Amino acid sequence: MKKEEFLQGIRHGIPICLGYFSVSFAFGMTAVIQGLPLWAAVLISLTNVTSAGQFAGLNLMIDGGSAVELVMTTLIINIRYFLMSLSISQKVEEKMTIRQRCAISFGITDEIFAVGMQYPKALSAAYMAGLICTPVLGWTLGTLCGGAITSLMPQSLTNALGIALYGMFIAIIVPPFRKNRAVLFTVVLAAVMSGLISCISALSFLKGGWSIIIITVIVSIIAALLFPVKEEEGEGS
Repeated sequence: MKKEEFLQGIRHGIPICLGYFSVSFAFGMTAVIQGLPLWAAVLISLTNVTSAGQFAGLNLMIDGGSAVELVMTTLIINIRYFLMSLSISQKVEEKMTIRQRCAISFGITDEIFAVGMQYPKALSAAYMAGLICTPVLGWTLGTLCGGAITSLMPQSLTNALGIALYGMFIAIIVPPFRKNRAVLFTVVLAAVMSGLISCISALSFLKGGWSIIIITVIVSIIAALLFPVKEEEGEGS
């Protein structure tokens, strides 16, 4: 039974693995382009498995940010995982041990959380192990391949890829804000605030990780106040 559940988890994790491979490929490229050793980039992906958190943390490390900035930035970016872990903890089997719960908490991501919550039965340790290990493998291998390929490229092509990556990130956010004005407002406001901090000398002390922290908190509060999520009709009745 445990073997069947583990294999089922692996099957359910394959689509996530394929999606993670492409994103982590970009992270590996970015890390090597910015001067991080390939082994360090792979180790970061293996021990973190967070897309936005890793990119933000990478920029802070390259720019020489302090440990406090790094901790606060990644905490704010990844704080949603606390809520996901609390929610999914209500669906795991009662016999699951503390060690198993801690191991599962390491692999909770947006996609793994979504698949786990849609699973029709109580979540066993075997199923979650299979569901988590496949995406983690894809995330780590993607970083390895992206970094390895970039390290073998000539410098001129590597520099060009650095620009192309910014284009890729822009392409990721364009479709959502074309459909949702709340996303558009959030992106524009964050860009404006980032530009002001970069251009106004009086705000130079906020550059680096602190600017990410402040912008994230302020923009999130403003967006939540202006665009609250409406409860579905009949909910709570």
